[in-house]
Amino acid sequence: METLKTIIHWASYLYYLYVFGYASLFKVFQKTSMMESMQSLGFNKSWTIAIGIAELTGVILIVVGLFKPSLKTAGILFLFPFAVGAFTAHMAHLEYQHYYNSLAMCILTVLLLWTDKNFSISF
Repeated sequence: METLKTIIHWASYLYYLYVFGYASLFKVFQKTSMMESMQSLGFNKSWTIAIGIAELTGVILIVVGLFKPSLKTAGILFLFPFAVGAFTAHMAHLEYQHYYNSLAMCILTVLLLWTDKNFSISF
C-alpha cells in the first residue's frame, strides 16, 4: 500500500507541475491562444501576466520543495485557489474543453496533500 501511495504522489506531482508550469509560462510569455482565452474570461493583459507570475511562483515553490518539503506544501496550497478559480471560470463560461485540467488540479491538490509524508492536519 505504501508503494502505491508513493507512486500516486509522484505521478500527481509531475502532472501538477506540467499543467501549472505550461499554463503559467503561456501567460507570462503571452502565448496568443492563452491571451485570447484569458481575455474571453474577462482578464486583460496585465491581469493575465500577474496570474501567470503568481502561478509560476507556486511552481517554483513546488520544485524547490523537492529539497525543502515545507515549500512544496506551501506551493501546493498557494496554487489551490488558482485551480479552483480556473475550474469555476471555465465552467461559468461553458468552456468544457478546458475545465478538465483545472478539475484535475483541484483533485490532485487533495491527493498530493493526502499522500505527502511531510503534511498532516491535526484537530
